[in-house]
Amino acid sequence: MTRVTESAVPLLHDPDRRGFASDNYAGAHPEVLAAMSTANGGHESAYGADRYTARLHEVMARHLGREVQVFPVFNGTGANVLALQSMLPRWGAVVCSETAHINTDENAAPERVGGIKLLTVPTPDGRLTPELVDRQARGRGDEHRAQPLVVSLTQSTELGTCYSPEEIRALCEHAHGLGMRVHMDGARLANAAASLDLPLRALTSDVGVDLLSFGGTKNGLLGAEAVVVIDPAASVGLTYLRKMNMQLGSKMRFVSAQLLALLEGDLWLRSARHANAMARRLRDAVAGVEGVEVVRPVEANAVFAVLPAGVADRLRERFRFYDWDPFTGEVRWMCSFDTTTQDVDAFAAAIIAEVAR
Repeated sequence: MTRVTESAVPLLHDPDRRGFASDNYAGAHPEVLAAMSTANGGHESAYGADRYTARLHEVMARHLGREVQVFPVFNGTGANVLALQSMLPRWGAVVCSETAHINTDENAAPERVGGIKLLTVPTPDGRLTPELVDRQARGRGDEHRAQPLVVSLTQSTELGTCYSPEEIRALCEHAHGLGMRVHMDGARLANAAASLDLPLRALTSDVGVDLLSFGGTKNGLLGAEAVVVIDPAASVGLTYLRKMNMQLGSKMRFVSAQLLALLEGDLWLRSARHANAMARRLRDAVAGVEGVEVVRPVEANAVFAVLPAGVADRLRERFRFYDWDPFTGEVRWMCSFDTTTQDVDAFAAAIIAEVAR
């Protein structure tokens, strides 16, 4: 039996300090840590042949309303690259928004690791439409052009907006009509579902999404994501690609146990609802403050704002957050499952004080 001992690692950070830089900054939810502890002890089959991973298939199927294949992985970049690789031949290309995470923040991993051509489209609010897809879904049969075979959408988008089920269905029907498949980067799918007050299936399997990168890390997990195959006909070779891309965990039970902690009950929803509510609280707290402009709809757990010159740098002496567009002064504030009302109120008070200086 495994004995729990005190940590030999000293506490190196202030556990009470929270910022607004990223939901990746948050720690792991206590219920997730408890699930990992439950999965610990004794020996259990490796590489996904364990009881926790088997259970994960059942639970994910319950959420999506049909039998699915689940491939736990370590991070969102790995999930996206694996999913898209499995959907495309070597000559295939992916249509996505210019702001899509696969295009802006994955250090060319889709191109360099996946060998995938990205065909980007400018979008005013981060959301693709059938008409925007058509700008790049062309050149079929042209040997000089990468063939557009997949549409990748992000839910919620990098600009904090959420696709409605009707918008996703329209995209999927249009893409399928063109002979294309649909991938969803669901790094913040839970936040979108919480915002729209809908089950996960209403934004995925029910409206035609073929493959899903299901996000957990931004919602309180510790390096745990999953590629979920909704339509088996849309994906080939994930069993081999996961190993090739160094995303096959030997002790997979600990990844699967985290996803189970999120999905067995309503932790995914509780955590996402809370993060969204904190973002709305922050928006409301700075709305009407002269010199502060919230420039995008707050539909999930992100707030985008423009501040007067110099204010952001002074604020960052106390609170971490990032510039979104340094040319316009736009910044992004992210809320997490562990953001408190006191955190938001203190940050808002600091914003108001700095603007008044």
